[in-house]
Amino acid sequence: MTSPIIDFLLSRSSAPIAELRAPAPNDAEIETMIRIASRVPDHGRLAPWRFILYRGEAREQIGEKLAALAEKREGPLSENRRVQELTRFSRAPLVIGVVSSPRESIKIPHWEMLLSGGAAAMNLVLAANALGYRTNWITNWYSDLEEGRALLGLAPHERVVGFVHIGSFEGEVQQRPRPDVTGLYGDYTGPWEG
Repeated sequence: MTSPIIDFLLSRSSAPIAELRAPAPNDAEIETMIRIASRVPDHGRLAPWRFILYRGEAREQIGEKLAALAEKREGPLSENRRVQELTRFSRAPLVIGVVSSPRESIKIPHWEMLLSGGAAAMNLVLAANALGYRTNWITNWYSDLEEGRALLGLAPHERVVGFVHIGSFEGEVQQRPRPDVTGLYGDYTGPWEG
Protein backbone atom coordinates (compact mmCIF):
# COMPACT_ATOMS: atom_id res chain seq x y z
CA MET A 1 0.00 0.00 0.00
CA THR A 2 1.41 3.38 -0.94
CA SER A 3 0.03 6.75 0.01
CA PRO A 4 1.56 10.23 -0.14
CA ILE A 5 0.47 10.74 3.48
CA ILE A 6 2.20 7.55 4.63
CA ASP A 7 5.33 8.49 2.66
CA PHE A 8 5.24 11.96 4.27
CA LEU A 9 4.96 10.51 7.79
CA LEU A 10 7.69 7.93 7.16
CA SER A 11 10.09 10.66 5.99
CA ARG A 12 9.57 13.09 8.90
CA SER A 13 12.81 14.26 10.50
CA SER A 14 14.16 17.27 12.36
CA ALA A 15 16.29 19.88 10.64
CA PRO A 16 19.27 21.46 12.44
CA ILE A 17 18.02 24.59 14.19
CA ALA A 18 21.07 26.63 13.18
CA GLU A 19 20.26 25.98 9.50
CA LEU A 20 16.61 27.10 9.60
CA ARG A 21 16.25 30.35 7.67
CA ALA A 22 13.62 32.85 6.53
CA PRO A 23 11.06 32.81 5.21
CA ALA A 24 9.04 31.62 8.15
CA PRO A 25 5.32 30.86 8.00
CA ASN A 26 3.15 33.94 7.50
CA ASP A 27 0.20 34.79 9.78
CA ALA A 28 -2.32 32.80 7.73
CA GLU A 29 -0.04 29.75 7.71
CA ILE A 30 0.54 30.08 11.46
CA GLU A 31 -3.21 30.13 12.04
CA THR A 32 -3.58 26.99 9.91
CA MET A 33 -0.79 25.29 11.84
CA ILE A 34 -2.42 26.15 15.19
CA ARG A 35 -5.79 24.87 13.95
CA ILE A 36 -4.14 21.57 13.01
CA ALA A 37 -2.19 21.47 16.28
CA SER A 38 -5.47 21.83 18.17
CA ARG A 39 -7.11 18.83 16.46
CA VAL A 40 -5.82 16.31 18.98
CA PRO A 41 -7.37 13.96 21.53
CA ASP A 42 -8.62 16.19 24.34
CA HIS A 43 -10.63 14.24 26.89
CA GLY A 44 -13.24 16.56 28.38
CA ARG A 45 -12.73 19.19 25.64
CA LEU A 46 -10.56 21.23 28.02
CA ALA A 47 -8.01 22.59 25.50
CA PRO A 48 -5.33 22.18 28.21
CA TRP A 49 -2.58 23.79 26.11
CA ARG A 50 -1.74 27.06 24.46
CA PHE A 51 0.82 28.42 22.02
CA ILE A 52 3.28 31.31 22.35
CA LEU A 53 4.86 32.85 19.24
CA TYR A 54 8.45 34.04 19.56
CA ARG A 55 9.39 36.05 16.48
CA GLY A 56 11.04 39.30 15.46
CA GLU A 57 12.91 41.20 18.17
CA ALA A 58 11.31 39.14 20.94
CA ARG A 59 13.72 36.31 20.02
CA GLU A 60 16.77 38.47 20.81
CA GLN A 61 15.18 39.80 24.01
CA ILE A 62 14.56 36.24 25.21
CA GLY A 63 18.19 35.42 24.44
CA GLU A 64 19.41 38.31 26.60
CA LYS A 65 17.19 37.18 29.47
CA LEU A 66 18.36 33.58 29.14
CA ALA A 67 22.01 34.65 29.12
CA ALA A 68 21.42 36.70 32.30
CA LEU A 69 19.63 33.76 33.95
CA ALA A 70 22.43 31.36 32.98
CA GLU A 71 25.02 33.77 34.38
CA LYS A 72 23.04 34.11 37.61
CA ARG A 73 23.03 30.31 37.98
CA GLU A 74 26.52 29.48 36.69
CA GLY A 75 28.61 32.57 37.31
CA PRO A 76 30.46 34.43 34.54
CA LEU A 77 29.90 32.78 31.17
CA SER A 78 32.57 32.17 28.56
CA GLU A 79 32.01 34.06 25.31
CA ASN A 80 30.89 30.87 23.52
CA ARG A 81 28.49 29.98 26.32
CA ARG A 82 27.07 33.51 26.33
CA VAL A 83 26.51 33.45 22.56
CA GLN A 84 24.84 30.05 22.93
CA GLU A 85 22.24 31.54 25.29
CA LEU A 86 21.87 34.81 23.37
CA THR A 87 20.93 32.88 20.22
CA ARG A 88 18.67 30.19 21.74
CA PHE A 89 15.53 31.69 20.20
CA SER A 90 17.00 33.66 17.30
CA ARG A 91 18.55 30.85 15.25
CA ALA A 92 15.23 30.03 13.54
CA PRO A 93 12.96 32.80 12.22
CA LEU A 94 9.98 31.50 14.24
CA VAL A 95 9.71 29.58 17.48
CA ILE A 96 6.34 28.41 18.77
CA GLY A 97 6.16 27.44 22.41
CA VAL A 98 3.68 24.68 23.14
CA VAL A 99 2.55 25.06 26.73
CA SER A 100 0.69 22.58 28.89
CA SER A 101 -1.93 24.66 30.69
CA PRO A 102 -3.92 22.19 32.79
CA ARG A 103 -7.51 22.96 33.71
CA GLU A 104 -9.30 22.01 36.88
CA SER A 105 -11.13 18.75 36.36
CA ILE A 106 -12.43 16.04 38.66
CA LYS A 107 -12.34 13.47 35.86
CA ILE A 108 -9.27 14.26 33.76
CA PRO A 109 -5.80 13.83 35.36
CA HIS A 110 -3.07 16.38 34.64
CA TRP A 111 -0.83 13.76 33.03
CA GLU A 112 -3.52 13.16 30.41
CA MET A 113 -3.69 16.89 29.71
CA LEU A 114 0.11 16.94 29.31
CA LEU A 115 -0.12 14.09 26.79
CA SER A 116 -2.72 16.10 24.85
CA GLY A 117 -0.18 18.95 24.75
CA GLY A 118 2.42 16.56 23.38
CA ALA A 119 0.01 15.52 20.65
CA ALA A 120 -0.59 19.21 19.87
CA ALA A 121 3.17 19.77 19.53
CA MET A 122 3.52 16.80 17.17
CA ASN A 123 0.59 18.04 15.07
CA LEU A 124 2.24 21.47 14.94
CA VAL A 125 5.46 19.91 13.65
CA LEU A 126 3.60 17.90 11.01
CA ALA A 127 1.52 20.91 9.93
CA ALA A 128 4.63 23.05 9.46
CA ASN A 129 6.29 20.25 7.50
CA ALA A 130 3.17 19.81 5.33
CA LEU A 131 3.32 23.53 4.49
CA GLY A 132 6.91 23.08 3.27
CA TYR A 133 8.78 24.29 6.36
CA ARG A 134 11.25 22.34 8.45
CA THR A 135 11.19 22.06 12.22
CA ASN A 136 13.03 21.06 15.35
CA TRP A 137 11.23 20.44 18.67
CA ILE A 138 13.29 20.94 21.85
CA THR A 139 12.84 21.90 25.51
CA ASN A 140 16.23 22.75 27.11
CA TRP A 141 17.44 23.64 30.60
CA TYR A 142 15.28 26.73 31.16
CA SER A 143 12.09 24.69 30.71
CA ASP A 144 12.57 23.01 34.09
CA LEU A 145 13.10 26.24 36.03
CA GLU A 146 10.25 28.32 37.40
CA GLU A 147 12.23 31.49 36.65
CA GLY A 148 12.98 30.29 33.12
CA ARG A 149 9.34 29.47 32.43
CA ALA A 150 8.25 32.86 33.78
CA LEU A 151 10.57 34.83 31.51
CA LEU A 152 9.26 32.81 28.55
CA GLY A 153 5.68 33.86 29.35
CA LEU A 154 4.36 30.83 31.26
CA ALA A 155 2.17 31.04 34.35
CA PRO A 156 3.31 29.20 37.51
CA HIS A 157 0.94 26.24 36.93
CA GLU A 158 2.05 25.78 33.30
CA ARG A 159 4.82 23.58 31.90
CA VAL A 160 6.75 23.56 28.63
CA VAL A 161 5.76 20.80 26.21
CA GLY A 162 8.32 22.06 23.72
CA PHE A 163 9.66 24.89 21.62
CA VAL A 164 9.14 24.18 17.93
CA HIS A 165 11.73 26.02 15.84
CA ILE A 166 10.38 26.62 12.33
CA GLY A 167 11.90 27.93 9.13
CA SER A 168 12.98 27.16 5.61
CA PHE A 169 15.77 24.67 5.00
CA GLU A 170 17.92 23.96 1.98
CA GLY A 171 19.44 20.56 1.45
CA GLU A 172 18.94 17.15 2.94
CA VAL A 173 18.54 16.35 6.60
CA GLN A 174 20.97 13.70 7.76
CA GLN A 175 18.87 10.73 8.81
CA ARG A 176 19.51 9.17 12.18
CA PRO A 177 19.05 5.48 12.89
CA ARG A 178 15.46 4.65 13.78
CA PRO A 179 14.37 1.88 16.14
CA ASP A 180 13.59 -1.60 14.88
CA VAL A 181 9.85 -1.57 15.47
CA THR A 182 9.48 -5.35 15.50
CA GLY A 183 10.52 -5.40 19.15
CA LEU A 184 8.28 -2.49 20.12
CA TYR A 185 4.89 -4.17 19.91
CA GLY A 186 3.21 -7.48 20.53
CA ASP A 187 -0.10 -9.11 21.28
CA TYR A 188 -1.55 -9.02 24.77
CA THR A 189 -0.81 -12.27 26.60
CA GLY A 190 -2.29 -11.81 30.07
CA PRO A 191 -2.60 -11.80 32.97
CA TRP A 192 -5.68 -13.95 32.66
CA GLU A 193 -7.27 -13.79 36.07
CA GLY A 194 -10.68 -15.36 36.71
